[in-house]
Amino acid sequence: MEVKHRTARSLVKKLGSVSEITRSEALAELRLMTKNDAESRLIIAEAGAIPYLAETLYSSSHDSQDNAAATLLNISISSRAPLMSTRGLLDAISHVLRHHATNSSPSAVQSSAATLYSLLVDDSYRPIIGAKRDIAYSLIEIIKRPNSPPRSIKDALKALFGIALFPLNRAGLIDLGAAGALFSLVLKDGRVGIVEDTTAVIAQIAGCEESERAFWKVSGVKVLEDLLDVGTGSSERTKENAVGALLNLVRCGGGGVMREVKEMRPGAVEGIKDVMENGTAKGKSKAIALLKAVEGGAKKWDFAV
Repeated sequence: MEVKHRTARSLVKKLGSVSEITRSEALAELRLMTKNDAESRLIIAEAGAIPYLAETLYSSSHDSQDNAAATLLNISISSRAPLMSTRGLLDAISHVLRHHATNSSPSAVQSSAATLYSLLVDDSYRPIIGAKRDIAYSLIEIIKRPNSPPRSIKDALKALFGIALFPLNRAGLIDLGAAGALFSLVLKDGRVGIVEDTTAVIAQIAGCEESERAFWKVSGVKVLEDLLDVGTGSSERTKENAVGALLNLVRCGGGGVMREVKEMRPGAVEGIKDVMENGTAKGKSKAIALLKAVEGGAKKWDFAV
């Protein structure tokens, strides 16, 4: 154990070197250590690496930026508190995300978004990260950009999902244009994994009063109806997410949403039936609740569950 402590201290000291080569070599070694040895993550954090790693996210060197972002991600898996207590860390992550289309390395963007998702596993950090509108804005811009790499989109969606898990963050995401960006992604990207992750975020942001108008502007209920229709071949997870989104809309919205949902075509109702019969336990309960909310009970459709 003492060897690990000495190694960590030595490498962190090198991060402050005036030699770019020395700093680069230390960054590469730290990345490797934190990837292969979970025990070393907290040791490296306690040795004072995080401020140096955060500063390196501003580097013009893609290699250095990549290694710093990946090391931060690795540390976040085991030790979140040292990252969140480091002044300026979220600003450094925001810098990488803001420049996703220009100066930032794609790998650093992906690692930075993944680090956010890792931090957001702790529910006490959700209001803190959600209050950083520049971060949320950048994540939305990543999923809006046509040329964003698929991995960047997926990592951005996961981070947005984590932010949206805190109910008070949802209105802010709506205000930043999340609904339009998410539904556009559903319509333009046919990859199953992307659609599943996107609808998971949609289901979360639907859970606020502001969602009704935002969804109406992008014909959101119709899109969710299409996803539920058995003829579209959506995955079970996508259908469960669509059910969850509609349920949240009905609960948080007004009469307009209720009327739209009541007028769903038979194919979409069959999709709800499929979730009731074949979905997860949580999906089944949401499907039942959706029908009860819309019809005042499930008498119209006698579904076994």
